[in-house]
Order: sequence, then structure tokens, then C-alpha cells
Amino acid sequence: MKKLNIIKKEQEINDIINTGKRLYNRYYYIYNKENSNNKYYRFCICVSKKLGNAVIRNKNKRQVKDIIDKSNLTFKSNQDYVIILRKDINLLNFDQKRDELLSLLKQLGE
Repeated sequence: MKKLNIIKKEQEINDIINTGKRLYNRYYYIYNKENSNNKYYRFCICVSKKLGNAVIRNKNKRQVKDIIDKSNLTFKSNQDYVIILRKDINLLNFDQKRDELLSLLKQLGE
């Protein structure tokens, strides 16, 4: 994932969560909001400390970034996405994580 596709500012993340469109399942919360300031789609991946130690949290973040990069989905160029991982994500293997995340992202694209 390129740096220009990452949201880092807490104020922007909170704005997307508070005013954006929301979709969720047992493993992910995804918030989506249109952004008129950028020409690129952007992502933020949030992982709680309840999920596990730093190694586990970073592994899950890397896997989600990999799923997004290698997916054949086309994201709208002026959209921001905040993906929050839930605790049950540790019960899945990589293929199951990919299927669950891509199904939610496809629902957002419709």
C-alpha cells in the first residue's frame, strides 16, 4: 500500500467514523466516506490492543494491506475507508480473512 493511500490523522479518522457509511460483520467494521480533498482512495487499518500483542496486531494489519493491494476491486478515487479489526479475526486463516473482507468491500462498492 502506497503512503499516499494511508490515513494517519486522528481527526480525519474520527470524522469518517462519526459521519461515514458503515458496514460490518463478525470480523470487520468498515466505515466509508467521500473525500473531496484528495484524488486518491485512502485506507486506515485500526487494531485494538485487545486483539493480541504487537506481533499479532502487526501481522493482521499486514495481511489486510496485502488483501487490499492484491484485490481486483476498483476503489473510487475520492473515498476514504477505515477498517477496524474485531477480536474474532484471530480465529480465521488468511483465505477466510480475505473472503470476509472482500465481501464487505464489494457491498460498499455497490
